[in-house]
Amino acid sequence: MACLAFPSTPALAGPAPAGDPTTPPAVIDALERDLGLSEQQVVTRLANEQRAAAAEAVLNASLGGDSYAGAWLNADASKLMVATTDAAEAKAIEAKGAQPVVVSRTLGHLNAVKDQLDQAAAKAGTAASLWYVDVTTNSVVVLAATQEAGEALAAAVGDKDAVKVAVSTESPQPFIDIIGGSAYYIGSSRCSVGFSVTRGSTPGFVTAGHCGRAGARTTNPTGTFQGSSFPGNDYAWVAATGNNPTPYVRGSGGSLVTVRGSTQASVGASICRSGSTTGWRCGTIQQHNATVRYAQGTVYGLTRTSACAQPGDSGGSFISGSQAQGVTSGGSGNCSTGGTTYHQPVNEILSAYG
Repeated sequence: MACLAFPSTPALAGPAPAGDPTTPPAVIDALERDLGLSEQQVVTRLANEQRAAAAEAVLNASLGGDSYAGAWLNADASKLMVATTDAAEAKAIEAKGAQPVVVSRTLGHLNAVKDQLDQAAAKAGTAASLWYVDVTTNSVVVLAATQEAGEALAAAVGDKDAVKVAVSTESPQPFIDIIGGSAYYIGSSRCSVGFSVTRGSTPGFVTAGHCGRAGARTTNPTGTFQGSSFPGNDYAWVAATGNNPTPYVRGSGGSLVTVRGSTQASVGASICRSGSTTGWRCGTIQQHNATVRYAQGTVYGLTRTSACAQPGDSGGSFISGSQAQGVTSGGSGNCSTGGTTYHQPVNEILSAYG
């Protein structure tokens, strides 16, 4: 990839903010623990992430598909990097406080390459464990147990130079075995509530699709799966008439974190997830639009994070600051040695089921 980083700009730097009074203390405490930050560093980071999300949305719209190549936050979230194939757009990017990076492929092109991988895997199968668009390297990454397995899938792509194959022991699995915390039950199985929702006047919640099929009954709370998609997607919604929907996610130590929206956070932003097995765990967003190949089938459009999880955390909430992000799908590793977890973006679920 041809990459030219322009000289450093002030970007998202500036006086440390006093703090957002709407940020739940549980979020700050968990980020301090899991990202190794001080309280002031967490407050500053969250403010930077909020500004970055707003700037990214504007630049995505203004640069357009002919040149926009994605955006991400640097390691400490102090600077938003915005990739473009047109060096003439550098000033417009800098005007929004971001750092321009000139690359050779647009985000639209990378997404098209990943679509080719999705189609090839759906037709012929693959031994690769996952693949995703990586805006930080302006490429599509394929992870597989062997180089040969990754190369076999990459061979289906017209622009092979856009694909990077890496050998990885990562083997994502759905988290469905033992569910606790904000739990619900499907017969003898348990999963976690993602977020409270309403459809018209009907209350309910969203969760992972692999937890149950349409028509399946739930208890605690009592409800019925109205829609479910897995594999392909990993989402579902349960109508739970007679139960009281709330805007909360169970945070650290059982505290309640208030959900105030569902704006998608940027790559590089901090994120926390709630699950009964491992509780409240945090990390950062590594990639959007990842394809994960589980033993049960392939799931597309997941978000990859460094927040750990273990069996029993399926369906639980992913939240960045106060913004809902998605429901836990699966992952690899654990919370003792570290792991990677994927979530189904919540806005897709809301759109799919109204």
